[in-house]
Amino acid sequence: MGSKIGFEIWLPETGWNGKLEMFGNGGYSSKIAYSSLAEQLKRGYAVAGTDTGHQGDDPDFAAGHPEAIVDWAHRAVHETILAAKAVVVARYGETAHHAYFSGCSTGGHQAFMEAQRYPADFDGIIAGDPGHNRTHLNAGFLWQFVANRKGPGAAPIIPPAKLATVSAAVLKACRGRDGGLATDKFLMDPEACDFKPKDILCKAGDQADCLSEAEAEALERMYRGARNPKSGEAIYYAWPKGSENSGHVVKSLPGWSLYWADPSHPDKPARSNFWKIWAFDDANWDWASFDFDRDMKAVDDKLAATINAMDANLSAFRASGGKMIHYHGLADPVVPPRDSIDYFEAVQRALAKSDTASVTTSADFYRLFLAPGMEHCKGGEGPNVIDAQRALEVWVEQKTAPDRIMATKFVNDETSQGIALTRPLCPYPQQSRYDGRGNPNEATSFSCTDGHRYPDPLTAPAYRR
Repeated sequence: MGSKIGFEIWLPETGWNGKLEMFGNGGYSSKIAYSSLAEQLKRGYAVAGTDTGHQGDDPDFAAGHPEAIVDWAHRAVHETILAAKAVVVARYGETAHHAYFSGCSTGGHQAFMEAQRYPADFDGIIAGDPGHNRTHLNAGFLWQFVANRKGPGAAPIIPPAKLATVSAAVLKACRGRDGGLATDKFLMDPEACDFKPKDILCKAGDQADCLSEAEAEALERMYRGARNPKSGEAIYYAWPKGSENSGHVVKSLPGWSLYWADPSHPDKPARSNFWKIWAFDDANWDWASFDFDRDMKAVDDKLAATINAMDANLSAFRASGGKMIHYHGLADPVVPPRDSIDYFEAVQRALAKSDTASVTTSADFYRLFLAPGMEHCKGGEGPNVIDAQRALEVWVEQKTAPDRIMATKFVNDETSQGIALTRPLCPYPQQSRYDGRGNPNEATSFSCTDGHRYPDPLTAPAYRR
């Protein structure tokens, strides 16, 4: 069936600032980010959003409509911005001086698709917590489901209520030893944390503040990430330590538990219709039959070229003059931040192979900022309000690259209640370090210093294809 892309373009009646901005979507939802459109419209921007070519928020929209997958993956954003640019010319008699895109999660995925497939669409792009490695991300969710069950019909080995115990133990074991402060309520560098599930084994029967042997084994499987059972090769990343209880979109399903099963059908994995409809076109698909060796390859062969945004060659985007700010929360329970780190490293390797670039040249058009303590796109115990928009516009319009971006934590995450702390986010691989003298709640007491790189892409096949 053909595609049917819906979009909205809003224009200021007066006071247009000469800029056009498009906002991305979330998950598989057709919902347009109306609040973001309204906010930027008030500031004088022409703004746009799309329904990504369908209605609803479940992957079942693709049943009988295979072109809708292409629309969702990349075509809807591209067609919408082309239409928006034409409408701007028709209304104001001139082209937009600058075009921007901002998105997080699936919006970050869309941002990567634009930079990779349509490099001339936008002058500046903000890509947050991108779910761009989509087939493997869904395999990661499925792995969490399988790793936490003994078989079909079984209840979760680790109940959602114990995730708070795990996160508290992780924080106690590692904060202040990972480059952060001992007073932080979050980890600065989760990958430096050496917490082991066996560290909190119950000593006298199952208790709420400890793990049984079975629970510790299940958690260890999750910390290893999805693996090919035959080769041992990594299929997808583990979620970061400290993110186990992050985010409370559904109060009864904190952190990992929101995606390790379908909230409406806890006996089924999350995103079942992705597997049933997109991957296998089989209404009777059964998660227990999934082979992480054979079936993962089949899914990639069918879908990866269309829905994954993995191309590390950003030379066309760079040549067009485009700039991209990429950020990721280090307490993200939805998309592992290591996926962002490895993509960034893959771009470095791609640039290093070119005739005119060196391993560090992406700094002139693409920078990654990791946000300690931030959950998925927002929230979390760390500074989680990021002023990426201003940094991007200064970079595009004044040619000044961001050497840090301000991040703020408001009291109870309410702007009206005042600022709890501020920290600078540093371009990867730099990390912010306390000077040992100033107020630890103020960004001026921190500087960006050399950090360690993560050059080994986890032997992840997604970045070698």
